[in-house]
Amino acid sequence: MEFQGIQVSRTYQQLNLAAPEAVFPLLCPVREKDWLDGWDYTMIHSVSGLIEEGCIFSTPHHGQQDTIWYVTVYDKINFKIEFVRVTPEEEVVRINIRLNGREDGTTTSRISYEYTALNEQKNKWLKTKFEDRFRESMIWWEKAINHYLRTGEMLKK
Repeated sequence: MEFQGIQVSRTYQQLNLAAPEAVFPLLCPVREKDWLDGWDYTMIHSVSGLIEEGCIFSTPHHGQQDTIWYVTVYDKINFKIEFVRVTPEEEVVRINIRLNGREDGTTTSRISYEYTALNEQKNKWLKTKFEDRFRESMIWWEKAINHYLRTGEMLKK
C-alpha cells in the first residue's frame, strides 16, 4: 500500500503586549535568539542578514537532518509573514502569522500551522500528540515574547 500523509491544521491567537511595530521584527530567526530560550538557527540565504521574503535558514532537529525554513511571505507593512519548513522524511509545515494592532496599543497575533506528515510515525504523532504539543508551544511562545516585550530580557525555561 502506498503511503498517505495526513494533514492537520491548527490556529492559535496570542495577545502580545506591544504594538505590531514592536512585535513583528521579533519574528525573525536572528531576533528570536534575543527572546526565545533554546532557539538556534543557521542562516543559509538572506540579502539583508535578517528575515525577508526568500530568506532560507535551518534549525537543529531531534532527527538526523536539520529543518529547512523558507520565507514565502514577508509583508512588514501589513504585518504578515509565512514560512514553509521541511524536515526531510518527517514533515512539511506551513506557518502563517498575521498581526493586528488593537486600540490599547497591544497586538492580536493569529498563528496558523498546517502540518503534513511524510511518514507513518509522524501520522501517528499528528493523531495522538500534536494537539497538546501545539498548544503547549503556543502558550510558551506567547509567555516568552511578552516577557521580552515587558523587560527586554529572555524568559528562561
